[in-house]
Amino acid sequence: MKFLSLVLANLRRKKLRTVLTVLSAFVAFLLFGLLCALKEGLMAGVNIADADRLVVRNKITLIQPLPENYRKRMAAVPGVDAVAALSWFGGIYQDPKNFFATMAVEPEAFLEVFREYPVSAETKRDWLATRNGAIVGSSLMKKFGWKVGDTIPLTSPIWGQPEGEAAWPFQIVGTYDSTKKGGDTSSFYFRYDYFDEGKVEQKGLIGWVTLRVKNPDQATAVAKVIDAEFANSAYETVTEGEGAFASSFAQQVGDIGAIVAGVVGAVFFTILLVAGNTMSQSVRERTEEIGVLKALGFSNGLVLMLVLAESCVIALAGGLTGLAIAAGVAAANPFATVLPSLNLPGRDLVTGALAALALGLVAGAVPAIQAMRLQIATALRKN
Repeated sequence: MKFLSLVLANLRRKKLRTVLTVLSAFVAFLLFGLLCALKEGLMAGVNIADADRLVVRNKITLIQPLPENYRKRMAAVPGVDAVAALSWFGGIYQDPKNFFATMAVEPEAFLEVFREYPVSAETKRDWLATRNGAIVGSSLMKKFGWKVGDTIPLTSPIWGQPEGEAAWPFQIVGTYDSTKKGGDTSSFYFRYDYFDEGKVEQKGLIGWVTLRVKNPDQATAVAKVIDAEFANSAYETVTEGEGAFASSFAQQVGDIGAIVAGVVGAVFFTILLVAGNTMSQSVRERTEEIGVLKALGFSNGLVLMLVLAESCVIALAGGLTGLAIAAGVAAANPFATVLPSLNLPGRDLVTGALAALALGLVAGAVPAIQAMRLQIATALRKN
């Protein structure tokens, strides 16, 4: 702290250059923070997956359906506690940009399997009594300003509309929250029987099945029994843990970790060159001043530390600001209907802060060493 004023004075010598270098670090760490938050959001399903839940899908691909009667056969498998069928609807509200997760389910079975979405007895009763009833996540309700009792018209580019109708009318009978941190509260669930009755094709077919096993230690054995049950049929299955299913779903957009590492690595390398060049230029411009400092008794080590301090101040100012704004954006989650959970984990904040410090040290290393080795006589007769 003793020499902080000297460090700041040196940075103010070329204000525009300092500001531009800080901004370059800011952009790099803002991008780092946003990509880490995006990765966390895409992998949220993996992180909160239950060990006692399995997902059964068509062996060919997730978008291929399964017969609805498979659900009852799975429920009869020893070790299975509860079974829920789900079908992706792909609902759109008023405008194509208003797209959110919309699924047809069987109310009682769904609430039994997904216990993290508790609803009141009144909501459950109304859902079972209302054929076109739906429950909606609290964040989705808030986004569109809906309230219980509203009728919401949705269109589906996948299934089309019921015959003679311009849209599917759904009545909101209740809302739900998640008891899990980071759980999804942005989805729209409605009754499968209403959906199957109204669709014009693939009647009697479902998207996939999520089931709960009685003993998580037997999940692998139960999965093998289920796949063997439907082997060599027209609709063979693949059964996997909920975490593995969520991971494979997220990986459809690519290897998230590799994408983050590749983009951030390229950006950091570029910023390293920019910051290093800035510090080298700054040291060259102050050759005589460095010679004077040494003549006044500043040791080689102290000169080294002063140059490194300048580089670290630039990197930390830009880096920490970028991380802070990225954390704020993630907390606000402007993409809540697409990514229910979006946050910048503490471990990534720490990693980012350490990376900013490392960037400052590496960028300033060469010019700092040059300044340390500079001879007084050489520096004073530079010009």
